[in-house]
Amino acid sequence: MKNNTKHLTLTTKHTIFLALCAIFLSSCSIVRGLRTDGKNGPDIFSFEQREVDTIANGEYTFHFPVGKRADWIDTTHFPNTPHPCEYMTYLEAFTKESSTQGLLVIHNDSIVYERYWGDFSADRMATIFSVSKSITSLMCGIAVDDGYIRSIDDPVTDYLPELKKKDPRWQRLTIRHLLDMRSGLDFDDTYDLNWKELRYLNAMARLNYGHDIWKQIQGLKFRCEPGTQFRYESMTAAILGLVIERASGKRFADYLSERVWKPLGMEHPALVNIDSREHDNAHTFGGISTTIMDLAKIGRLYLHNGMWDGKRIVSEDWIRQTADCDTTYYGYHFNWYNINYDGYIRPEYSGYYALGICEQVLYVNPHKNLVMVRIGLHNHGYTRIPVLFEQMSGAWRKE
Repeated sequence: MKNNTKHLTLTTKHTIFLALCAIFLSSCSIVRGLRTDGKNGPDIFSFEQREVDTIANGEYTFHFPVGKRADWIDTTHFPNTPHPCEYMTYLEAFTKESSTQGLLVIHNDSIVYERYWGDFSADRMATIFSVSKSITSLMCGIAVDDGYIRSIDDPVTDYLPELKKKDPRWQRLTIRHLLDMRSGLDFDDTYDLNWKELRYLNAMARLNYGHDIWKQIQGLKFRCEPGTQFRYESMTAAILGLVIERASGKRFADYLSERVWKPLGMEHPALVNIDSREHDNAHTFGGISTTIMDLAKIGRLYLHNGMWDGKRIVSEDWIRQTADCDTTYYGYHFNWYNINYDGYIRPEYSGYYALGICEQVLYVNPHKNLVMVRIGLHNHGYTRIPVLFEQMSGAWRKE
């Protein structure tokens, strides 16, 4: 009897294993992802193996001047408050267990701190992952200013009319819902390999490694009414990117080049992953790769309320709506974050930030005239870099 039980157990395990193999083999996107990036997923240099569009820069180049170096960052200890970093210096806190590659601080429009690790440098591109969503939000604001999008309260079907033939909830899904991650779509950003989450993992792999994002969007289902629940979904930014392209009649890379990369005097062209040459749908949800210095210029634009050296790039109202403190939906608003979690006491002069996996962070604090950027190599779960930036800006010295 024991032998029969053991045989049945082994047979059951074998069956499950074969079933899993069948699912994986049937999912070209998962297989493609494993072949492209391995079991640990993409890193900040994975763009070198992907199909990309170029976001061109122009002849005009802006260079941050160098100010007085904030050397105290290397030696000043983290504030004596209950926190995992309380006995470290700021520098130790930024580098501990997080594989920091680059750290850049801009104060009063001047570089006051700049440091790189390994073979990373100021002119080396890195994928900024979901910080891309914040740039897509910027492009949405610009499209509104340019008159391509009438209102962010428009339903997405005004710009993607093919979706009217699908679930009627598509006609109640607005651009604002996409910006605030309240789409109601049955999609989830999961990277866990387990049976329960397998269909979500497959959908996420298809978004990242599939060849036709638009086809995937047309097959989406809803889990609830749009606007009723928050759930972090990269798919919403993918849809937003398509709305921007349809509304403007321009490829995302070209529009971003025309309205941001060239006017801001970016030092280098950037890249954005696409699904395929045939369909050319940009990964507006997490596929932009740029340099740390050019990313800081996006922060400077927000710091100056949408102005760039006397030229209006995006409306002040769009920046205000983005920067306004929002305590709902985990502080996520207009594809940007406020620091907001249980037990956190918001300082009087707080900033806001864009965040991507591997702890790519673009932090803006208009009260302290600070822009801080961090590029990391690996993902280590729960992020703490924005909190470090917030603490450091609170202790910022007037030098």
